[in-house]
Amino acid sequence: MQQISRMLMKLFQRARLEKPGQVDPKAAEFTLGLLIAMYDRSGTGYVKTRSAAAALISLSGDTLLAKYRAFFQFYAVPDGKETLITRSALRSLLTDLNQIPAIVGEGCTLSCVEIAIHDCFHGVLNAAIVEEKFLSWLRSEPAVLLWLPTCYRLSATEMVSHQTRCR
Repeated sequence: MQQISRMLMKLFQRARLEKPGQVDPKAAEFTLGLLIAMYDRSGTGYVKTRSAAAALISLSGDTLLAKYRAFFQFYAVPDGKETLITRSALRSLLTDLNQIPAIVGEGCTLSCVEIAIHDCFHGVLNAAIVEEKFLSWLRSEPAVLLWLPTCYRLSATEMVSHQTRCR
């Protein structure tokens, strides 16, 4: 928890320098509270760094493709010349990401995660998949993660303004 707290402090200090006046001074504290609520419900004082990273990536203002690539980097494992994501790693990723909508009462069941894993690995004979297969599956907007592109689209349109007046 202390490591994540320090990381968040540094992250939001940089953000305040880049965007003065736009970052709440308590942003690190609020974000840590959210991560604790999502990933430490039993009060152990421990949150997996990878889980916290997945949440921060998903809530970032980056593009969907950049987020998807980052998920792959955090959850995939090197296997010789290539890096692959296993069913187990995908299960961990989906479980971690589903804590985000679950915090507002919109989480899905474990069967949703298993269905998504089966869908991602459909037609795959190997125990793991390459990044392109993973990205292709995510671009198909699987139901278990439909909230992610939806949130991205909403945030992308926040700054759009039209010169049209309504009656």
